[in-house]
Amino acid sequence: MAQYQPNLVETMVSNMRARLLEGLKDSPSQAQQSIQYVGVPKLGIGMDASVTPLPHSGLCLCQTTDFFYPLVDDPYMQGKIACANVLSDLYAMGVITCDNMLMLVGVSSKLTDKERDVVIPLIMRGFKDTATEAGTNVTGGQTVINPWITIGGVATAVCQPTDVIMPENAVPGDVLVLTKPLGTQVAVNAHQWLDIPERWNRIKLVVSEDDIRKSYSRAMDSMARLNNTAAKLMHKYNAHGATDVTGFGILGHAQNLAKNQKGEVAFVIHNLPVISKMTAVAKACGNMFQLLQGFSAETSGGLLICLPREQAAAYCKDIERQENYQAWIIGIVERGDRTARIIDKPRIIEVPGKDRDGDLW
Repeated sequence: MAQYQPNLVETMVSNMRARLLEGLKDSPSQAQQSIQYVGVPKLGIGMDASVTPLPHSGLCLCQTTDFFYPLVDDPYMQGKIACANVLSDLYAMGVITCDNMLMLVGVSSKLTDKERDVVIPLIMRGFKDTATEAGTNVTGGQTVINPWITIGGVATAVCQPTDVIMPENAVPGDVLVLTKPLGTQVAVNAHQWLDIPERWNRIKLVVSEDDIRKSYSRAMDSMARLNNTAAKLMHKYNAHGATDVTGFGILGHAQNLAKNQKGEVAFVIHNLPVISKMTAVAKACGNMFQLLQGFSAETSGGLLICLPREQAAAYCKDIERQENYQAWIIGIVERGDRTARIIDKPRIIEVPGKDRDGDLW
């Protein structure tokens, strides 16, 4: 039987999505005919959230939606991760207040009645609790019967134009900041492999079972954490644009963000913060994850932010002071042709740098 290659699947989905989105974009003639609202931002297909001017109000509507299949074995945590993942698209736009959420749930037809009545309410409670933590409410949604469990939602905010940081104003001399470590997909897969001897044998020489369990706990904690503080600080430190790092991997999202810039810039990534021990696991698996190449999928990852060089260090210190989590300067913005790349031998930052008894991070 052919081995499952997570990154191959993600790449296929990403490429398909990019092709399909092309069909939704306005033609130049349509764009020229659209009503313009002076001073109100507008953003359509291709970035994290849509931004739509609201007629006669001077306000704009910021919306996003996302859903995915379960990736952790704790239903409650899966609900929290799904909600945090949906909200990250608003946070990437600098929008820190969500006015409303809808929940989208696919109930697997393969569950027994007992399994359904235990698992689905836990997923929904996790989603709702994270929405409450974010200061918003779940007011509706949709539930369907499906071959697989799915969980996701819709997030909506009505904003002042100044609430939105458009992802398009990076300039040469800016630096790139990342607010969560990479490696969540590697950690989740490695945890699954504890019960699959032929997979576990590939990595057991570089990590222990305890290492894997701790990395998995770190991945769940990271994925369930809101990017709200990171978004608030984007305003304080004059960010020039951002995106959240999810299914395309750090380089895939950096390329997408670079392509959206007004100025002729390029992003160069020098540092890769990775959940401890996951670099060794990825190397032991050959090219399966493409973690160091920047294409390993993340779920509910951090914000990748373009910040003025003189503000970036203070941003990182501020987020650590408020949340007790690190952020890292991982690269630079230089003159270029709206592309992004990782240098040949990036510096790998193990997160955390040292294990401390009793502490997750």
